[in-house]
Amino acid sequence: MTRAAVLLALAILAPLTSRSASEPPLPELAIEAPAELEPAASRIRALDPRRLASIVRITGVESAGEPIRVILAPEDSDAARSAPPWVSGWAYGSLGTVVLLPERTPSYPDSSLEELLRHEIAHVLIARAAGGREVPRWFNEGLAMAAAEVWSLDDRSRVTLASLAGGATPLAELDRLFGGDRGEVARAYALSGAFVQDMLRAYGPAAPAGILSRLAIGQPFDEAFVRSTGWTLERAEEAFRRRWSIWYRWVPALSSSLTLWLAITLLALWAGRRRRARAAALEAQWEEEERRLYGPPPPDETIH
Repeated sequence: MTRAAVLLALAILAPLTSRSASEPPLPELAIEAPAELEPAASRIRALDPRRLASIVRITGVESAGEPIRVILAPEDSDAARSAPPWVSGWAYGSLGTVVLLPERTPSYPDSSLEELLRHEIAHVLIARAAGGREVPRWFNEGLAMAAAEVWSLDDRSRVTLASLAGGATPLAELDRLFGGDRGEVARAYALSGAFVQDMLRAYGPAAPAGILSRLAIGQPFDEAFVRSTGWTLERAEEAFRRRWSIWYRWVPALSSSLTLWLAITLLALWAGRRRRARAAALEAQWEEEERRLYGPPPPDETIH
């Protein structure tokens, strides 16, 4: 082969090689389901595996690792009976195992079986990226929400309500809320997700992977956070609350009864002005048509 031909072949193969090298290693799923849940299992098998790429990127795992075991359990199983009625799935991160209850309607923060699956797979990959080290529950759940890409206006509203109802709940208190009732759990999810979303915007998308990789080599979480973001966790939390306070201070004001009636009044005034303008334009149009049809009106005659 001539030198020119070799150079041409390298030029053709180089983009393909760089593209494959940049693609994250996607984990395989080993689905286990009884016969009655085979339709749900088929839906999971049909999911595009590329939907897991964002989870791999945000956690920073360098290897796909062993296949993730996904167990679909029926409602009459021991797994289902041991879980609260609003729980439809969970993960054993260190074991690489996900348990789903597809006969239950997924509850917040997930709204579909796919979102639930992605959320729980994120927990497994978070555990692998952290080398099996302990990860604070609030960070684990908030990062799983971000990895599953389910953050929406509904989540913002939940943060607003949670902030108004419970005040400024410290991050350190959220782990306790995750063990509470359904309302406390939802509040913990919303605030954890909001902090991680804020962290991604403030410190960049690589920050979570940096934290997890430092946990894997034995650094405490607070130290890993500082080295990955340049901020202490306390300062980051204060900054987060300042930014979010704008949201939950203005939303109640905009939704108050006084603001509502003021908006209705302004809307009524605006509508009345538009109606008068249309009436004046229509009257002018009629006068113009009368002039075309009948000529100009006769001059006024004054009787002396």
